[in-house]
Amino acid sequence: MKSMHIDFAPRSLRRTLFHTHPALLALAGIGLLLCVGAAFGGWRLAEQRHERERQVRHLQERVAAMSARPVEVARVAIPPEQAVFVNGAVMQLNLPWRELQDAVAAATPRGVALVAMEPDPRKQILKITAETRTSDEMVDYVAELKQQESFSAVILTRHEINEQDPNRPLRFQLEATWVAR
Repeated sequence: MKSMHIDFAPRSLRRTLFHTHPALLALAGIGLLLCVGAAFGGWRLAEQRHERERQVRHLQERVAAMSARPVEVARVAIPPEQAVFVNGAVMQLNLPWRELQDAVAAATPRGVALVAMEPDPRKQILKITAETRTSDEMVDYVAELKQQESFSAVILTRHEINEQDPNRPLRFQLEATWVAR
């Protein structure tokens, strides 16, 4: 004979939970934990958003306060001597050194020894002191410098023979006016 299941007890939550499969109860518990975790995470995100909005408002108020009042800059009187010195230093730093050195090096033959190069940035003149063995080499060197595109004029200003040196070199000075670019 087959067993009969007879249950006349009224339905209640306790009886429903008792008759529910344990795996289903476990899934419901996990789902409940996930919902609680999601609610807590959402609450934390909302709190962070409110904190960031408060920080942004605070920064906007600071920026508005800073831009509202003018910033006072202390005026410093620069003496004319210092201004001349600083302007001279800036002119010295802005010299086209690479271009001038390349132009002089391209025009200098093996028989000419460069002794000094002194630029005058105000007049845009490069004073060159050099030595050679003969006056022909000196004249050729001046002519070669005149051919350089970097210089608009080259003038021989002085020359002399060094009697103290046993080789008696011819020392000369010239002024080359460079082209500003």
